[in-house]
Amino acid sequence: MKAINIRINGRPVAQTVDDRLSLADFVRDHCLLTGTHVGCEHGVCGACTLMMDGKPVRSCITLAAAADGRDIRTVEGYEGDALMQAIRKAFNLRHALQCGFCTPGMLATAYDMLSRIPNLERDRIRAELGGNLCRCTGYLSIIQAIEDVHAQLNQDKREIAS
Repeated sequence: MKAINIRINGRPVAQTVDDRLSLADFVRDHCLLTGTHVGCEHGVCGACTLMMDGKPVRSCITLAAAADGRDIRTVEGYEGDALMQAIRKAFNLRHALQCGFCTPGMLATAYDMLSRIPNLERDRIRAELGGNLCRCTGYLSIIQAIEDVHAQLNQDKREIAS
């Protein structure tokens, strides 16, 4: 057993956890944040992707004990975040979600790449999404949604500069 102190979606959480408890199971079962989905439990499908200290991690293969002292952001933690609002709107408009199982991981991955990569092109988006599996959409609508947000971000920057 290990005592951990972490921030989840901006609020402090202190609990004692089993050494082998995954971060995915911790946020779902102990914090009741069920937006993080668990698919393969091997870090392959990306459904469990969430942000730890601003970087995407596979929460199914990350131990909760390893998150001690870290800042965790789940899909529920983006209230009022303009970038995530734009991503969600684009996913909705492009029908970039169907069954929704992969969506939390896709949103986290899209948020990461749109925050980090200034010149996103389709091939780079495809490469960045390589760790997120979707069995429903065929990826094109997801890629188009990310392209839409990227284009809007660039337009906003041009308008601010002029």
